[in-house]
Amino acid sequence: MSVLTLEGVWKNFHGHSVLRGIDLEVRPHEVVSLIGASGSGKSTLLRCVNLLETVDDGAIYLDGEEITDPRVDVDGVRKRLGIVFQAFNLFPHMTVLDNITLAPRQVHGVPKARAEEEAYGLLARFGLAQKANAYPDQLSGGQQQRVAIIRALATQPRLMLLDEVTSALDPELVLEVLGIIRELKESGMTMILTTHEMGFCRDISDTVCFLDGGVLLEKGPPEQIFTEPEHARTREFLRSVLESGRF
Repeated sequence: MSVLTLEGVWKNFHGHSVLRGIDLEVRPHEVVSLIGASGSGKSTLLRCVNLLETVDDGAIYLDGEEITDPRVDVDGVRKRLGIVFQAFNLFPHMTVLDNITLAPRQVHGVPKARAEEEAYGLLARFGLAQKANAYPDQLSGGQQQRVAIIRALATQPRLMLLDEVTSALDPELVLEVLGIIRELKESGMTMILTTHEMGFCRDISDTVCFLDGGVLLEKGPPEQIFTEPEHARTREFLRSVLESGRF
């Protein structure tokens, strides 16, 4: 069974369709990357999956359950998802440890001692054990984003959603965050990510989806999308990205 399935998903804002009949399937342990120009609908798609936006037509299924059903337990669905945005969104008045353990304790009912033990394990795994008692403003941007990813991982999500998690970082810090995503793939985490890092996308993805004007115009393995795209619009986008030096 697929982890996630989108069937004919439409989303409108003020009479403008930003997602237009999206069909997508994400299998267990698969990494699906969404690429396309700004405004193509990538972030909106992730927000619809996390139920931060209500779809106007179509359906989304998580492990076979329709989560776009109006009767669904939204909080219950979000417990099974981890999402990380461009902005780190860490609580500035909390230490790294408290940021990471908040959701496991308050939402999932994990005892404090166990939540902290698991948090220390994640911090050690990703090279941040010495930062457990630091506050967000004492961390670099790359460290803050790594903590944001660890915070999402602490709830042991079924699916991780990563929305341009490197776009707010200085170039020298991007590799820190890409390294953590690569390790998540190696550990078998199922992920959907939006990115402008085309070289990384080509390397890490099982499936690449090109969105244009809210339409999922083309999808396939990275070798196909990056070397033999079927659509002229895909070729045009990749050419512009290549010229901008993002490959």
